Amino acid sequence: MADTFFKKNRLINCNGKLIDLSTPVVMGILNITPDSFYAKSRIGEKDVIKQAKEMLEQGASIIDIGAYSSRPGAEHVDFNTEWNRLSPVLNSIRKNFPDAIISVDTFRAEIAHRVVKDYNVDIINDISAGEMDVAMFETVAELNVPYIIMHMLGTPQTMQNNPEYKNMMSDIFLYFARKINKLNMLGVSDIIIDLGFGFGKTLEHNYELMAKLSDFKIFELPLLVGISRKSMIYKFLETTPEEVLNGTTVLNTLALQGGADILRVHDVKQACESVKLFTKVKSYMY
Repeated sequence: MADTFFKKNRLINCNGKLIDLSTPVVMGILNITPDSFYAKSRIGEKDVIKQAKEMLEQGASIIDIGAYSSRPGAEHVDFNTEWNRLSPVLNSIRKNFPDAIISVDTFRAEIAHRVVKDYNVDIINDISAGEMDVAMFETVAELNVPYIIMHMLGTPQTMQNNPEYKNMMSDIFLYFARKINKLNMLGVSDIIIDLGFGFGKTLEHNYELMAKLSDFKIFELPLLVGISRKSMIYKFLETTPEEVLNGTTVLNTLALQGGADILRVHDVKQACESVKLFTKVKSYMY
């Protein structure tokens, strides 16, 4: 199999807690924003503990907390708004689940610094890969935490304004090659790549990326896929985010076949079942 040829880094060090990616893992999404594209994922501070507990019990290896909506055309919120949403939630999460592996979805270097120092956050998940805050790379290097870099064309406010590429695959490969090289030079080694489904991509771009997912194994880095209930599914199926759990499960399974190491999802139970079934079948493959 391809995995015998591409030797990925299989362990991610999160504050001394190791995530073994020899079997794919699931990252549960906790949106603490009022305007996430999937309405049922919008939760307030009082609901966080209940949902986090449920996700962990269902098998989530990582909880990803976001306080800045990155849906297409989302309103830009300032630093204080993002921090004031995050701080009480992280405080509650850490008190109730001190050993949980927590990721924070932010593009701001100062937010990254604070959440790691104040709340022992384990992973920084940056949709802009340092493009929206030039201090982010050096901050992550100083913090010495795993760093998720995502490809996005533009910003959340502009990314879906007729996205175009000379050659999408080549452009994204070059984007990651440059980012990874710069991070490596700063001493950052625990890097996870996210192709950014739906971030500056047309419907056709998204499906081409899904079909060619395994090409990105060449970077020999863990690959995160986040397609949960996104428009690439519900627009193609002519339905709504609330009605595409089945479509999400299908594409998550295809992503696993393409080499995904981390599935970022709203529906943890179903994603964990996909991983379990996929892993069972894979154990009989040569």
